Amino acid sequence: MPDRRATTSRGAATSDEDTRPAGRDTQGTAPDAVVVGGGVAGLVAARELAIAGLRPLVLEAWTSPGGVVGRHEVDGLRLDAGAESFATRGGAVAALADELGLTDRVVAPEPHGAWVRLPHGAGPLPRTGLLGIPADPWAADVRRTLGTVGALRASLDRVLPASAGLRPGDGTGPTLGGLVRTRMGRRVLDRLVRPVVAGVHAAEPDDTAVDAVAPGLSDAVRRAGSLAGGVAALRALAPAGSAVAGFRGGLHVLVDALVADVTARGGEVRTGVRAVAVTREAGGFRVTVSGPGGEHQVTAPRLVVATPRATELLAGVAPRLAGLHTDPGADIVLVTLVLDAPELDAAPRGTGVLVARAVPGVRAKALTHATAKWGWLARAAGPGRHVVRLSYGRAGDVAGTDPLPADLPGLTALALRDATAVLGVPLRAEQVRASARVGWRQGLPVPTAAHRSTVSEVREAVAAVPGLAVVGAWVSGNGLASVVPDARAAASALAAAPTA
Repeated sequence: MPDRRATTSRGAATSDEDTRPAGRDTQGTAPDAVVVGGGVAGLVAARELAIAGLRPLVLEAWTSPGGVVGRHEVDGLRLDAGAESFATRGGAVAALADELGLTDRVVAPEPHGAWVRLPHGAGPLPRTGLLGIPADPWAADVRRTLGTVGALRASLDRVLPASAGLRPGDGTGPTLGGLVRTRMGRRVLDRLVRPVVAGVHAAEPDDTAVDAVAPGLSDAVRRAGSLAGGVAALRALAPAGSAVAGFRGGLHVLVDALVADVTARGGEVRTGVRAVAVTREAGGFRVTVSGPGGEHQVTAPRLVVATPRATELLAGVAPRLAGLHTDPGADIVLVTLVLDAPELDAAPRGTGVLVARAVPGVRAKALTHATAKWGWLARAAGPGRHVVRLSYGRAGDVAGTDPLPADLPGLTALALRDATAVLGVPLRAEQVRASARVGWRQGLPVPTAAHRSTVSEVREAVAAVPGLAVVGAWVSGNGLASVVPDARAAASALAAAPTA
């Protein structure tokens, strides 16, 4: 759940949120479906229901929709407050963008490449890799980071049996860490894969199921006979050769388009209201909603729960959920700095840097050089003005241990020190034009085999209740490429199925 405390330091930094009071039922008509959660999953599900001719009502606890795809304004620049790109695999997000009239706004990152910061220095990430796994261990960028010894060990992948590393150790399937360690060795795991997985999924490779973080990779390895070959095959499926893409203006334009489309089709999106209880009754579901005007009830024959609180909300409706606890994931803090720093014009570390855990003196796990990554943002910022964003929060962090500074000036100073160390360019406090902090609570469920097993149990329990569906990253997997098709499929099935 977002905790968007975006505050000001040396410039405007606002969260640009919709603070209108929550709407009320119009014309005295009950909705055909209630969607609890107004993130992308909930909005996509609501749109699919509306396409089927139903009237969905979306309830979002935060003061603006979008979930982790949010926006804020820093130093006059409208920026993504959470996710800022999507994986192109499968084409699901691009297809949705096309339906929403956003195709001409889809853009690829600038071709500067990304880097990894290791305890002994910095090196490039593989340009033709997947989660840091190289498709060509002998590529110049890979050898620069791994060294000759590491590249030689990684090359053994090509002569190992196709099944090596894919045999499950405990009946739950292989982990990414186990697969990479077996086939390519520890240097690939520690110098490339571990920092990427920590930065993207706030997880450890040895805790993540292979196909949860890289769908289709296990089968691709079996078909190709090697891990490098499997990675190359999956990368070849990416449109235009780019593994990720964004939108001109920011990923948050997708949220605006979804809200507008749901509303145009007769649906409603209410913000600042929180679902606190759900009961089953004849003809559907009764949702107790808390908002500025107190508590009230909304009833509908269909219910979509698009929040990780599903097991809590639905325990009375689907009793099997009462004893299930989904992985809450890591708490994430993002610090955005807008800098007067012409020395960053050359993009010294490409589009960004992922940081290994053991790097001394650096707390950040990742840095995105946003004005180097997105051409539209560089043009909006103008020469010499740069946007960098640092991410804090890793799997295994213990709450209350070595906490981040609570005040924005202190957090800004920490982020500036980290940016200097990670980018390799001295940056001074007087160069900071503005800064902002955004916190995401329980934003990234760790894609472990245990979590996937729990999700399967959740899906089975929900399937036994007519008119009910669950969607969101906590069930589909992290990233819009997983969230969008899962939400569309669940909502389409819900619209077509009987409700009692």
